[in-house]
Amino acid sequence: MAASPAAPSPVTIGSAPAPMSGAEVIGMLDQTVDWYRTLATQQQYSTEPSDLLILYENRQIAGQVVALAFEVARAAAMLVPKDASAPESDEAAQTSKNLAQLQAKLDAQAAAAQSEIDATRQKLASAPRKAKQQLQAKIAELQGEIDLLNTKKGILAGMAGVVDGAGSGRSATNALRAQIDAMAVALPSIADSPAPVPAAGGSSTATAAHAPAAGGSSGPPALAASSVEGSRFGIWDIAANVFKLSEKMSALDTVDLSTEALQNGYAQIRAKIAVQIRAMSARGDSLMAQADAADSATLEGVRSQLDALAAQFKQASAMLIPLSRQTTLLKQYRHNLKNWHDAVKDQSRDALRALGLRLGMLLLILAVVFVLAEAWRRAVHKYVQDMRRRYQLLLLRKIALWSLVVVIVGFTFASELSSIVTFAGLITAGLAVAMQSVLVSIVGYFFLIGKYGIRVGDRVQIGEVNGEVIELGMVRMYLMEFAGQSSASPTGRVAAFPNSVVFQVSAGLFKQIPGVNFAWHDITLSVPSGVDYSAIKEELFAAANEALTDYREEIKRQTIELQRTTSSNAGGDALPTVQLSYSAKGVDAHVRYPVHLSHAAEIDERMSRALLQVISGLASKGPPGAPAGG
Repeated sequence: MAASPAAPSPVTIGSAPAPMSGAEVIGMLDQTVDWYRTLATQQQYSTEPSDLLILYENRQIAGQVVALAFEVARAAAMLVPKDASAPESDEAAQTSKNLAQLQAKLDAQAAAAQSEIDATRQKLASAPRKAKQQLQAKIAELQGEIDLLNTKKGILAGMAGVVDGAGSGRSATNALRAQIDAMAVALPSIADSPAPVPAAGGSSTATAAHAPAAGGSSGPPALAASSVEGSRFGIWDIAANVFKLSEKMSALDTVDLSTEALQNGYAQIRAKIAVQIRAMSARGDSLMAQADAADSATLEGVRSQLDALAAQFKQASAMLIPLSRQTTLLKQYRHNLKNWHDAVKDQSRDALRALGLRLGMLLLILAVVFVLAEAWRRAVHKYVQDMRRRYQLLLLRKIALWSLVVVIVGFTFASELSSIVTFAGLITAGLAVAMQSVLVSIVGYFFLIGKYGIRVGDRVQIGEVNGEVIELGMVRMYLMEFAGQSSASPTGRVAAFPNSVVFQVSAGLFKQIPGVNFAWHDITLSVPSGVDYSAIKEELFAAANEALTDYREEIKRQTIELQRTTSSNAGGDALPTVQLSYSAKGVDAHVRYPVHLSHAAEIDERMSRALLQVISGLASKGPPGAPAGG
């Protein structure tokens, strides 16, 4: 198995300290790797095509900077002195000395055996045939001894190498190089990248095409595949975009601070090496001045010092050149970050301006809506005198106002029309299923307040319940129950009905027309036989009219209101009527008369008294007759 080539021996720069210790080399690489990981942050905030272009260029620059950092680290590892990492111990020195003595002893034994073999071969040429076999056996035995000695020498050489490596500090140097190589392997983009273009100070844009992007990509990002969101116009999206842009600027500032810290660290290392190079340059000038006046013996010493100084220059330049290129690359990197930050700042300014305009437009539209609503309210109070109609118009105004406000705010904050329409459809469907009864009652409310609807104070009948409306809400109405259909005496109970009762045929809803509060009552009387039926009819009619004298004007007014409201003559003149009919008992008189509901009991009493007086007067003139009902 072929042995791996030995690493070159480290050379120190005169008596000056090394630019970096082993810990400082690893610390520099750790800082560089941490800075390299900020590409993930830039990837996270790359949402625009221009961002992706800058990210791609920064990836190329970062790959070159990290590659140069490992180059500097390997060169610095060669300059780490022995005593800086693993000082030589007395035990290791003694072991090395003993191994050297054994090696010398084995060399001497091998040389003696080889000399004896040579002498025996000379004797073998002139020896007789019988002695040749003995001499050949002796040569073979001596060759075996030499082989055994060579094996021992190989074992001692291996042991000496191990002890020498442990005592001289080479194992620590090798460990440092192994650690550097392991860190390089941990970054696939660095391990797989070709060496940077050697032209110092070249533009990063020119070299970007030769280095693969971080993460293994080998070409510019496909802008067509980038998910760039379309323009959004909702206030919510604009506000969210403002916060995202602010967060993006903060992230870029953090990356720039990390880049600046790395740049300052490289500048400090470069300054140390520059100081040592200037010292070596001064030393070289001094040696060349000595060489001009030196003799031949002194010239040989000066030559050896100049050779050592040249080797030191070479090792120092192996660090200085990559550091100089890193400075140029990091400047370009920070320049890209600055351009990116400025672009994001312009976007944030535009987003803030758009947000301000949208909020201003929203406030302006809402102000116009509220002004129109106030004008509506004032117009209703000025031109509508009917309280019921005024209440309805003001309620309609309130519903229209807040519905319009919700729609305007919803469309202003929504990002897309389709999303708000879908959301409104789902909400409407859910409400329709979950609140079906409530919604039907709300719809019924608008039917109840219509032209022939009801209002507070109206007397209504719902099913078997008769009462006066004391409250009419959006969902329910409340009635103060009366004792009977013709009674105005409350029972002390309040009946509540949902407004959806207007859609229920079985329940039935009866009410007086607004401004009309009378009904028709009937009384049937038995007319005595043998009387003048035409005369009794006229007398009953006159008595009925007399009983209604005090309520004539009110009944007439309500009759006119009924005709005006219904645009028909269905109400007539609201006069009492008397009709005669035959029955099994004789002749009956049916008296039908209007009754003001507020005075129904009083009118019924007056009417009964007047009609009974007429019947009583007829009883003295003919056969008695008794009322059939009253």
